[in-house]
Amino acid sequence: MTGNSAPAQKTESDRQVKRRISLLVIFAVLACLGAVVSVMKGSVEIPLAEIFSVLTGGSAGTHEQILMNIRLPRTIVAALVGINLALSGAILQAIMKNPLADPHIIGISSGAGLAGIVVMLMLPEQSWLIMPVAFCGAMGAAVLIYILAWKNGIRPIRIILAGVAVSAFFGAGISAMMIFYSDRVHSALMWMVGGLSARSWPHVELLWPYTLVGLVMALLAARHLNILQLGDELARGLGLSVERTRLLLTAVAALLAASAVSVVGLLGFVGLIVPHAARLLVGSDYRYLLPAAALLGAAVVMFSDTFARTAFAPVELPVGIIMAVLGAPFFLFLLRREL
Repeated sequence: MTGNSAPAQKTESDRQVKRRISLLVIFAVLACLGAVVSVMKGSVEIPLAEIFSVLTGGSAGTHEQILMNIRLPRTIVAALVGINLALSGAILQAIMKNPLADPHIIGISSGAGLAGIVVMLMLPEQSWLIMPVAFCGAMGAAVLIYILAWKNGIRPIRIILAGVAVSAFFGAGISAMMIFYSDRVHSALMWMVGGLSARSWPHVELLWPYTLVGLVMALLAARHLNILQLGDELARGLGLSVERTRLLLTAVAALLAASAVSVVGLLGFVGLIVPHAARLLVGSDYRYLLPAAALLGAAVVMFSDTFARTAFAPVELPVGIIMAVLGAPFFLFLLRREL
């Protein structure tokens, strides 16, 4: 009986691997399609043939300037932000053992946001400080959540409650800063909602190194994330230093979230929706879940940003509004399902 079941199990395992790889290919196609739609659509529609002409060294007149100076960098920023927030959410859900964990909901993005707002309003000429200060704010928020939620271990419900409290606290700090510096509040308001307007090549140059480092570190940690799913005791039994691993992976998640927040502001729900959607389709194996979340995150943000700037033209909505409209019902669904 055992001899017959082993080949059957191997066949089933091979079938699962092929299915997951097929889904990764589909997500990659969606991300590419999102990029194409993003650079094509807008107040001026650029034909696909002209896009290929410009990208292969040809010329498209005024469309070339729109494509190279406005559409293309904005699309790349959208993709990088989607990757960062989706990976951050996936990592946080694993290390906090909470399916509702998300950098925005549990306060990590708010910590980065408060730190970024302080620099933006108090030191507007020192914009290069936003990224490192935002990372410190995100990491400080994560540590504070751990301290508040720790009581003979970590439980999912305590993480959510502590995160909501921390998010509210930092949100109050952001509001206070905006009142104290009301003469500079316009840029801060747009940054709080989360938007990609006027994002260009300098933002790409700022963001891509953090995306690359975070993505590589997350993929290298996939095995550790899988082990963490087994529970702390079993993970220790397998030789994993649980608390050190959690701390290092929290730093990776904070780095990814802070880099996204420093460029586009407080863009919520990406880190909640995307990892869950990827998990429902590819399963909980982080070797497949992380690349799936990264590809799907890029696609979701690019499509959402395209919709935000074209659906109500000539008015352009911040993409954060679209993500909130999509994310709030999904969050309520998860609350009913998980709690």
